[in-house]
Amino acid sequence: MKSESDARQSIYLIAVCGTGMASLAGLLKKAGHRVLGSDANIYPPMSTLLQQMGIEIRPGYKADNITNDIDLVVIGNAVSKDNAEVLAVQKAGIPYISFPQALARFFLEGRTSLVVTGTHGKTTTTALLAWVFEAAGRKPGFMVGGWHKNFDSNHQVPEGGFFITEGDEYDTAFFDKGPKFLHYRPHGAILTGIEFDHADIYRDLDHIKDAFRRFVETVDPEGFLLVECSDGNIPDVLKGARCRVETYGFCKDADWHIASFQCNDGISEFDLHHRGRYVARFSLPMIGRHNVLNGAAVVAVAHNSGISVEEIASALPFFKGIKRRQEVVGEANGVVVIDDFAHHPTAIDLTIEAVKEAWPRRTLWAVFEPRSATSKRNVFQSRFPDSFLKADRTVIAAVPAPEKIKNEERLNPAAVAEALKARGKEAWHIETVAGIVDHIAQHHTSNDVVLVMSSGGFDGIHQKLLDRLGAS
Repeated sequence: MKSESDARQSIYLIAVCGTGMASLAGLLKKAGHRVLGSDANIYPPMSTLLQQMGIEIRPGYKADNITNDIDLVVIGNAVSKDNAEVLAVQKAGIPYISFPQALARFFLEGRTSLVVTGTHGKTTTTALLAWVFEAAGRKPGFMVGGWHKNFDSNHQVPEGGFFITEGDEYDTAFFDKGPKFLHYRPHGAILTGIEFDHADIYRDLDHIKDAFRRFVETVDPEGFLLVECSDGNIPDVLKGARCRVETYGFCKDADWHIASFQCNDGISEFDLHHRGRYVARFSLPMIGRHNVLNGAAVVAVAHNSGISVEEIASALPFFKGIKRRQEVVGEANGVVVIDDFAHHPTAIDLTIEAVKEAWPRRTLWAVFEPRSATSKRNVFQSRFPDSFLKADRTVIAAVPAPEKIKNEERLNPAAVAEALKARGKEAWHIETVAGIVDHIAQHHTSNDVVLVMSSGGFDGIHQKLLDRLGAS
């Protein structure tokens, strides 16, 4: 079968508007291939990205879309085996592969693969790692599950020898139920931590650990793996590691030990020591201990990959971040509105802690929409109240499309709010965006910060709130 170095191919992507699939489409297009695809849900921002790159999107899934001039088909993991286009591809005998298989074949072959994985922080860590390599002149390829502000994109075709990938533990395709990250053949990797997540495909924490055990075994024996030192679930997955393993974090016995951390005016500064030897003091334009952990892991991987401490230290301050990761959307009538992707109890807690640390003298509203496949289920019913305790006021929205989750398996948002009230916190369950905007508009002060957390668009609540506050 043809490879990236062969004559350009005509490549068709089924479910092209998914975040990862759209990124892959862009990479393939920029690498010189003819790229087109289809999707049943065509909407911004991915549809806009594809159109700007001149990639044709065919609406719906129709057998007629599969023509004889297609050389290869990439099938997204949301596509079922009885999809009309899948059946047409199989009938025509056209070769097909999954999204991670395509990434490995066209962009990882012959390059040094660096992968960032873990339950939390992998998007920000991947983006920061890509920026450090770019700033150091390494011209890496990358794919990240968020919009990278330094590149104004979520991907880049490699000009150098490195490719940096956000490693997702979600399943690959209907014909490959293994995790995506098993295809990425890393020379170096970061494992940020392991918790139960993705309740729609994983049974329990042990099931998740099995996936990470398999990932650890794929790391090049001549390579390295960086793991967060305080995570109690990580040691369970390291037995099969054949590569060098190093720890990072605030633990005093970590190989890469963080010390003297402080945060001022949105800038985090920290010292890093490697096995007792002082490395340098680093400055990172992000808030929160969790982002300092991400930064330390990036320093370690970059240094292990031949980038000097001086190059790393000079790159970090110019990282612009990822959209929807503690992103200040705007300010109206003295109220700062922040957007964040947090949807897991641990991520919510860490995000609230970081925002409180950055705005210590303001009243913090935490507004949460339980939209992800796991958060809309009741697996975290008892954990969610604890994750909001550091907020001054909390609003829990309704579960979107509740009919898709059995009643006995569904999160009860009202019970989360009541549990917070029982602990002396101000909390409300307000089902609609209009109701939430009204409530905040009526009860805010000019010294408030509103942190909006959702894994989806949340019906544009951020701008609606800013508009309402600006008019008040």
